[in-house]
This record gives sequence, structure tokens and C-alpha cells, in this order.
Amino acid sequence: MLKNSSKKPLLQRFKISYMAMFLALVLLAISALPNLYPAKSWLHLSTTQSQQHSQQLLANTPSQKSVIDFLNQHGFLVEQSIQVAQNSLSLNVLLQEPTKSAAAQQALKSEFTQLNAKIVTHQTSPDWLQSLGLAPIKLGLDLNGGVLFVLDVDLVKAQQEQLDSAYEQTKTIIRDEKARGVRVQKNAHGFELHALPAAKSDLAAVQANVLKRFERLMATAHSQGNLTTVAFSFSEQGSNAFDKEVMSQTLTTLRGRIEELGITEAVTQRQGKQRIRIELPGVQDPSEAKRIIGATASLDFYQLKEIGGKTFNLQNGGSINLDPIAIFSGQHINNAHAGRDEWGKPLVQLSLDSQGGEAMSAFSKRNIGKPMATVYSEYYKNVKGEVVKKSEVINVANIAQHLSSQFSITNMQSPQAAQDLALLLRAGSLTAPVTIVQEQTIGPSLGADNIHNGLAALMLGMGITLAFMALWYRRLGLVANIALLLNLTALVGLMSLLPGVVLTLPGIAGLVLTIGMAVDTNVIIFERIKEERRKGRAPYQAIEQGYQQAFATIFDANITTMITAIILYGIGYGPIKGFAITLALGLITSVFTGVYVSKALSQTLYLKLANKRGARA
Repeated sequence: MLKNSSKKPLLQRFKISYMAMFLALVLLAISALPNLYPAKSWLHLSTTQSQQHSQQLLANTPSQKSVIDFLNQHGFLVEQSIQVAQNSLSLNVLLQEPTKSAAAQQALKSEFTQLNAKIVTHQTSPDWLQSLGLAPIKLGLDLNGGVLFVLDVDLVKAQQEQLDSAYEQTKTIIRDEKARGVRVQKNAHGFELHALPAAKSDLAAVQANVLKRFERLMATAHSQGNLTTVAFSFSEQGSNAFDKEVMSQTLTTLRGRIEELGITEAVTQRQGKQRIRIELPGVQDPSEAKRIIGATASLDFYQLKEIGGKTFNLQNGGSINLDPIAIFSGQHINNAHAGRDEWGKPLVQLSLDSQGGEAMSAFSKRNIGKPMATVYSEYYKNVKGEVVKKSEVINVANIAQHLSSQFSITNMQSPQAAQDLALLLRAGSLTAPVTIVQEQTIGPSLGADNIHNGLAALMLGMGITLAFMALWYRRLGLVANIALLLNLTALVGLMSLLPGVVLTLPGIAGLVLTIGMAVDTNVIIFERIKEERRKGRAPYQAIEQGYQQAFATIFDANITTMITAIILYGIGYGPIKGFAITLALGLITSVFTGVYVSKALSQTLYLKLANKRGARA
């Protein structure tokens, strides 16, 4: 009676902590469940937008049967097909070998030019899991297949563009200040002002105005005879700050473009001083991504100049003179959508921010009935391999009324051109030219092989470990094995739950390493328990002391490894980052299951054995 009553407070003491651990494990197990239902790649086939507006072309659209027969005849065996719409061809097709989806897409585009073919990934997990917002672990490039781009950001060209803008604005400042004895001229490092002795006060006013507008420039004055010269160029500090700002803006813009493409598992990060690494897992057709990511388009709006100004080429031929200072640029565009006007011609509808809206409102109010030009600029490589900026006027329209923060760009060449321009403007324009210096495509079949080999290594290592612990530690080994399986489940659940966590092939190596470290935790504890038992302590006291004394050693070992993982995550990229984050999360779950869950299981096992002995007594 006394023994049984003494155990009730013990159970009550651990009841709350046991329930908290159990709840945490259940939640992590549920978040790990979607990984049992791998996503599948479907081909989504539909008629082009121009076809949908033409009944004659619509009549020539291939039927569902002809498309499926074509795929089967060319070795792309169809497992399932779903007709989405009845009036036009809108079909979802699942191949028996989804890894052939990209090849099937290219074959369909070649055979049926009137069809759009896109690869869309569909989740196969139960609806109740999807309703909770749970999804499988995001797979990296080496496991899911996809495309790797390495882009070079031309910071020198960006600085030169900034200096050219400052040069053009300086000419405007000289006119506004009416500094007749001051002239501006370009030089090798920027531009310079020249002033006669009588215009020194005007020179000081122009210099102050230029430095106020362009804070990152520095002015260096010197005299040549009776001529005073002030040279403007980037200061060292200003150059570094400008480069940092350009890289940050480029990263933000590229991430926005990738999101607009619907790619949610991309990795976009800086690599070195002026390069950006972009990984697009699951992308089997890199052409569209390359076309959008590599585009360095920008949009500016200018006033026409009848006399003087800067000459721009018209898109349809000819040239026109515009004010060199833009009314406002694409950076003030909040949103952009492709559409059609009342005659069915493609256009782009723009929405400006407050600063752009004020500039447009003020300009249009003063210039009703006068024309305004829209200039589209992009960088490209010429035959010499040099990066050159090409600017052309895509639209000249009279301002019919007082405009505000919303208006449209008309006379677009095609619906696709309107859609591309709207996408680029929504994501933001790039202030520096970017060049794709490396492109690597990894097929989904190679990714599937990597998953198979990685999981085989994981299962082999885990199987040997479980067998060793069960044979060597017997009853405590059973506790360790249960904790080990819970650790793996918790780690997979945690990686599935956290946004931004991507599993790579080195990440699987991190999983294997986590198993070893989790077992090492149990080995240290169990050896301590054995020592306490040899000292003559009762089983429950030996378990309590073993876990208590081993905790400091386990904590020190894990904290030093955690520091290494954080450093790897901070300075690494790609596969190194994947390994680091798996290792770091694995350390957390190893301590949780190896120390706390394992201790709860050991104490529960002891109490059940003690109850059985008490019952027999």
C-alpha cells in the first residue's frame, strides 16, 4: 500500500511534461505525413489566347483523343487525362513516367503549334492535410531536377549609367541656374565642370546642386591657367554603398520575377562580390525562366523635344528627340496587368505609387493635348561580347486628359509582349545589366536516382544502428531505437513545417549524421546509467543520475557542432547550406528525443516493471 501510494505523486509530477512531449511529437508526425505522398508533374494543355478569340482557328484545334494518341505513339504513355473545359481544349495529362514531361512538352509544341503546354505540379496528399497547409519537404536541385543559373551583375556598367544620368541632369542644372560661364564635359572617370573666372559663383551653385542630388559623388577642383575645373566621380565609400544597393535591388527584383513565374521553391542568393546564384528545382523547361530572369528591361516616360534633346529610335523605325530627363521611371510602378482595349489590341495597364502618381498628375495637367513617349530599355551583348544598352520608344500618345496614378500603354506588338512587359514591371526593373554566365540543367531522372541512393544509404545506416543498440543494450536499446525513430520523424516533420528549408543530397548526408549523433547521445547516457548501477544505486535512481550527469557533456558536444552548422549556413550556398540546415535542425531534434523523450520512456519502462514486481509480491 505504501509503495503504491508513493508512486502516484511521481506519475503526477511527470504527467504535464509527458503530455507536452507527446503533443509535440504528434504535431511533428502529422506535419511529416505529406512526405508519404510525393507530388506528380502533370501536363496542362490549352489553346492559345489568340485562338480562343477566333472561331475559325478554334475549329482546327486538335481533339483530346488526337493529343493522347500522339503522346502514346511517341513513347509518352498516358496514365490519366482529365478534360477541364468543354468549349475548347483544356486538358490535364499525367504520364506513366512523369520524368518525361519536359520531352513530351517539346514534342507537343512542335506538333501542335496552336497549343500551350505547361508542366504543373499537383500535390497527392489527402485534402485534410492540404487544408492544414501542410506539404512535403521542398527538394533541392540535385534531388528534384531543375535548372541552375549563375548571373553576373555588371556593377561597372551600373556606375557608368549613374554617372551618365548625373551628367544629363547637370546640363539641366546649368540651364536652370543660368550659369552661362559654366560648361560640362565627360571624362574617363565621370564628368567635369569648366568655368571662367567670372563664373566662379555660378560654378559653386551648380556644384552644390549636383552634390545634393547625387550624394555618392565627390568633387575634386583644380585650376588650369584661368580656367577652374571641378571633376565628379564616385568616392570609394560611395562606390561601395552604390554596389551594395544595386546587388540588393537586383536580388529583390529577381526574387519577384521568380515568384511571378510561380516557382515557390527557388533559391536565390548572392555568390561572391557581383554574382547571383539561382536554383529552380522542379523546372523542366528552362526557356521561359531564362527569358524572364535574364531580361534587364526598364521603362521610362519622357517628354518630347522639338529642338535639342536626346535622340531615341522608334520601335517601328525612325527616330525622335526626347528630353534626356525622364518624367518618372519604372521603379514607381506598383502594379501592371496585360489586357486589351476596346478594339481588342493588347495593352498594359499601370498603377503608380504616390511619388509616380504625383509626377504623372503634375506633368499631364500641364501638357494636356501634348505627346508623351514610353521608352523600353534593355541590355544585350553585341558581336564583340560587350554589354550594350538598347533603348527604343514603344509608344507615343497624346495626353487626352488629366492623368493620375492609373493609365495604360497601348499599341503593344503582341499579347505575349504585353504579358512579358507586365510581368517585368510587376517584379521591378533591374538597374544593372545581368548576364547568365552559367546554366546547368539537371534532369528529374537523375534527381530520382539521387533520392533512391540517398535513402538507401539512410536506411542501411539506420538498420545497422538499430540492430547494434538492440543487441548491446537490450531493454535500454529498445528505448534508444524508439527515440531514434521518433527523432527521424520529428526532423522530417520540422523540415516540412519550416518555410525556406530545402532538402538536398548533402542534406540527406546530414540526416545520416544526425542518426549517428542521436545514438551517440544515448550511448553516453546508458554508459552513465551502467556506472550508477555498478555503484549499487536502484534502477530508477541510476536512470535519474545517468541522464543528469550526461546532460552537460551532451550539451557541450551539440553546441559546438551547432556553431559549426550556423557558420556553414551563413557563408555557404547551395548544397553546403542544405547540409548545414539539416544538421542544425537534427541537433535540436536529437537533444529533444535523445534526452527528454528517451528519459521519459526509460522512467515509464522502469515504473511498469516495478508495478509488475509489486503485483507479483
